Amino acid sequence: MKEAMFYEAAKKETVNCRLCARRCKRIKPGKTGFCGVRKNVDGKLYSLVYGKACSAAADPIEKKPLFHFAPGTMCLSIATVGCNFRCLHCQNWEISQGYGEIDGKDLEPEKVVGLAKGQGMKGIAYTYTEPTVFYEYAYDTMRLARKAGLYNVWVSNGYTTPEAIKHMSKLLDAVNVDVKGNDEFYKKVCKTPGLQPVYDALLAYKEAGVWVEVTNLVIPGYNDNEKDIRGIVRWLHDNMGPDTPLHFSAFFPNFKLTNVGPTPPKTLEKAYGIAKDAGMRWVYLGNVPGSAYESTACPRCGKVIIKRIGYTIAKYGDRCKECGVKVPIAGAKWL
Repeated sequence: MKEAMFYEAAKKETVNCRLCARRCKRIKPGKTGFCGVRKNVDGKLYSLVYGKACSAAADPIEKKPLFHFAPGTMCLSIATVGCNFRCLHCQNWEISQGYGEIDGKDLEPEKVVGLAKGQGMKGIAYTYTEPTVFYEYAYDTMRLARKAGLYNVWVSNGYTTPEAIKHMSKLLDAVNVDVKGNDEFYKKVCKTPGLQPVYDALLAYKEAGVWVEVTNLVIPGYNDNEKDIRGIVRWLHDNMGPDTPLHFSAFFPNFKLTNVGPTPPKTLEKAYGIAKDAGMRWVYLGNVPGSAYESTACPRCGKVIIKRIGYTIAKYGDRCKECGVKVPIAGAKWL
C-alpha cells in the first residue's frame, strides 16, 4: 500500500477523496471509495494497487487508439484492477469490475520502466482499466519514464479531477478520452453522476498542453441517435478544436449488454459524415477491419496521407502531397 494523493481528512477519521469526479466523501475507516482500490486505514487514504500490475503487454500506439501521436511506435501497456465506472458494456470487466481480492503481479515503477526499455518500447500506456484509480502508481512510473526518455499516454474515461490532471500533466504526453454518450447514458449505462466532468477534464488536458484524442463507442439503441452524436461533435469542435482526432468505434456484445447486436457499419459511417460535415478534420472508424476510414485522409482533397491496415501503418506521410495540408502529429521525437 502507498498513501494516496488528493484526499483530505474529515470528521471521525473519515476521509474525502478528491482524485476523481465522484469525489467520494466521508469514507469510513476500513472502507474504500467507489473504485474499490483506495482504502481508509486509520484516517488515512491508501492505494491498494500500488505496484500491482494485473496486465502488462506490448501494444502499437494505434491500439489506444492514438493516431496522431508517435504513429507506428510500440508501447508497454499496464493496468491494475479497479474502476470508477460500472459500465454495462465493459470489455475489461474481469479486471475493472469482476475482481474479488486485490490481484496483480508485483511490478514496481522501476521494473515497469526497465521492462519497457528492455523490450525496445518507445513509451508506456496506462490503460485497460481506468488509470485514474491507480494514479500514484502511474505518477511514479511516469516520472521515471520521463527521465528514461519514454513517452507517457493515458486511455481514460475522463473522470479525473482538473486538479489531478494539472498535477500530472507535465509528465503526460497524450491521452485518449472516451466520450461515451449524453448525460442520461452516463447515468444509466455507466452508473456515474453524468457527462459534465468528462468535458471538464478535456478542457483541463487542453489547457495543460496534453495531446488529446477522443473516442466514442457507438452502441445500437443506446447512444447512436443523430442528436446525441451531433451534440458531442459540436462540443468537441467548439471547445477542443477541429483538429482534435475523433474515433467512432464499433460495439460488440459484451458483459451485461450481450443482448445488443454489433454496430452496423452504416451507423458508423453516418457518425463519420456528421463529424466531417461539422468541420472535424481528422475522423476515424475503429473496430471495422478494412475500412477506408481507419486511414488519415487529407481533409481538403481526400488523398490518403497515412494508410493503416488495422494497427499497422502501410504508408506514412506528414502532409498531403497534392495540396500541402499538414497532418498534426505530436510526439514526433519518438519516431
